[in-house]
Amino acid sequence: MLSLIIPVYKNEASIPDLLSAIVDINNQLNGLFEAVFVVDGSPDRCYSLLQESLPNQSFRSQLVLHSKNFGSFIAVRTGLEYGKGDRFAVMAADLQEPPEMIIEMNKTLMSPDTDVVIGTREGRKDPGLSRFFSNCFWSIYRRWVISDIPSGGVDMFACSKKFRDVLLTLEEKNSSLISQIFWLGFNRKTVTYQRQERRHGKSAWTFRKKLTYLMDSVFSFTDLPVRFLIYIGITGSSLAALLGIVVLFARLTGLVDVQGYSMTMITICFFSCLNLLGLGIVGSYAWRGYENSKQRPISIKVKADMFGGENDTHP
Repeated sequence: MLSLIIPVYKNEASIPDLLSAIVDINNQLNGLFEAVFVVDGSPDRCYSLLQESLPNQSFRSQLVLHSKNFGSFIAVRTGLEYGKGDRFAVMAADLQEPPEMIIEMNKTLMSPDTDVVIGTREGRKDPGLSRFFSNCFWSIYRRWVISDIPSGGVDMFACSKKFRDVLLTLEEKNSSLISQIFWLGFNRKTVTYQRQERRHGKSAWTFRKKLTYLMDSVFSFTDLPVRFLIYIGITGSSLAALLGIVVLFARLTGLVDVQGYSMTMITICFFSCLNLLGLGIVGSYAWRGYENSKQRPISIKVKADMFGGENDTHP
């Protein structure tokens, strides 16, 4: 049986089309299917609409409600915890990823040598500026952090129960679920798709959330910023020492009359700012270690309902 995990946040307008798409998936899988909806503290009527609609659907489903918005990756983890299938897939509620991809990913996942299937974007019908920054981020991330990640990024994936169980052992709050998937390894296969234009509502993926995701993806998986700071420090110190020797020689030989005050102040300010930047980067690592050491629950589930569909038979 396949468990389809669907994080839901501000997707009220997409619910009817989403349920229709899931009915098609259920029919193609002959009822060997369940949908796990995780409403991540959404402020709209997503939860009440799903609570009213799901008992009347033909597919088996679960509905989980978070006490507040913990983020899409935490919602996915919650869905993976509640899923009862032998295989698992993740799909966004906004339908920007084509639902038919779930069938293809499930078929690929049933191969004996496959533990996880990655949905790789061949293209995306997003605004030009959004595409530009996304491509820049993933290119840099591939180059310096995790080389296995596809150049177009990842929004969909499917995995076996074995992979799911191992993934859930990584209980890190400030991290990237996608990066964890590649960090774990296992046998991976990829399928490609064209990211669709959003049909309903507005994306809740704000600049602040993108910036947080960028920081979590980098600081949780590489010490590159710290090493980069060390390289800058060594290079800058070496150049400063060389320049000091040149100025001293020029001063002793009478080539220049060095006043020195302005350059001294500029140098002090520059390296003070560099020290502050270094402390900020190191502090980011220390803060993440502190957060994980507190061992707080990743999410708080206040309600979990289960509904049986018309076809309730599954292995």
